[in-house]
Amino acid sequence: MVLDAAAISRLYRAHAAPMLGFFVRRTLDPEVAVDLVADTFVGAIAARRSFHAETDDEAAAWLYGIAHHRLADYWRRARVRRRALERVGFERRELSDPEYERIEQLAGLGELRDQVAAGLNGLSEDQRRAVTLRIVEERPYPEVAAVLGVSEQTARARVSRAVGALRASLEARP
Repeated sequence: MVLDAAAISRLYRAHAAPMLGFFVRRTLDPEVAVDLVADTFVGAIAARRSFHAETDDEAAAWLYGIAHHRLADYWRRARVRRRALERVGFERRELSDPEYERIEQLAGLGELRDQVAAGLNGLSEDQRRAVTLRIVEERPYPEVAAVLGVSEQTARARVSRAVGALRASLEARP
């Protein structure tokens, strides 16, 4: 399979929307997700000479490999990039409310929120409080332990068990 303009267009039509959902679910930011989809396809065009896929599935795997690299790069460089853009006064076009809502719909964020809420409701009060303090409020473990009135090791164990229970709850849902 040759990765010419027509093949790239086919890949875009087939994978841009699902990839947008992929990025939104991982960044929880539709605007960043739009940028990462664009970066992925720019990367695919730039790397087309190294493309050696024979099937559509292989092409998709190659494309998602680029997407994974773009996501990893984003997390590594997000803070530095954000500061640099602020220094030069760059302003990214804001998504309109309908665009934002459509991206959230494509990513299934409403359903995911409901599933996470149901999973949180299934936790014990101790676990729910621990995971809320550590994950939602992003407090350090010593502070979580102090708020809960337990040792740091106990706080870590509660968060770990809660995250494991949430993961199991989400994996069990269709």
